[in-house]
Amino acid sequence: MSSKLKYTDNLPVYMAGLTNIKNANSVQYQWLWENGCEHRHRFSRHFGCFLKKYNITERVGFIDIETSNLKANFGIVLCWCILADDGTLYQDWLTKKDVLSGTEDKRVVSTCIDTMQTFDRVCGHYSTYFDIPFLRTRALIHGLSYPEFGTLLHTDVWRMARSKLCLHSNRQDVVAESLYGKTVKTRISHPHWRQAMMGNEESCMQVLDHCNKDVIDLKRNYDTLLPYCRVTKSSI
Repeated sequence: MSSKLKYTDNLPVYMAGLTNIKNANSVQYQWLWENGCEHRHRFSRHFGCFLKKYNITERVGFIDIETSNLKANFGIVLCWCILADDGTLYQDWLTKKDVLSGTEDKRVVSTCIDTMQTFDRVCGHYSTYFDIPFLRTRALIHGLSYPEFGTLLHTDVWRMARSKLCLHSNRQDVVAESLYGKTVKTRISHPHWRQAMMGNEESCMQVLDHCNKDVIDLKRNYDTLLPYCRVTKSSI
């Protein structure tokens, strides 16, 4: 590598889309090492300056999962939804075929992980303590690859609400009701939860709709609280 620092306004095509330095390949990292920012530091050290200079923004996804139990060694993932910041909704759910195959939620967990990895940052509500570790546990149980530390950023909107608001509860629906006067959250009867575990299509659609509504409230709460919060580089 050349030791002389370069400054350029032209970003090579192969650098487009790089939002996390830990995901840089050898060619991309060499370019970051050879080129610098206005502070006369290499982009490999001032990666934030690289993102700012070339107006590169993170792709953010708002995630929610519905499960049959609060603990991943007893429960399975019934469905998941990820709402992209551009409004695109990604989702998957447990089917009768999954149940009959004997693989439980392996396919559903796999598609969730694959979709998560198309984003730079995932946001959830209480996801530090539930969604993220639940998915990680189910992935490890199934022998699936899960994003390692530093490869995917994570924001917990529950933490944002707890630190920036003063409410009687920091539940997602309470935050929405308090800030906007209502929540889109739905309620599901116990029979539908039980039937969804067996892959019943009608019940799975009820649970999936509930999950869809949750990510709508989640994104709205995030967008409202973001101006009052510091965007961190926390990893899942």
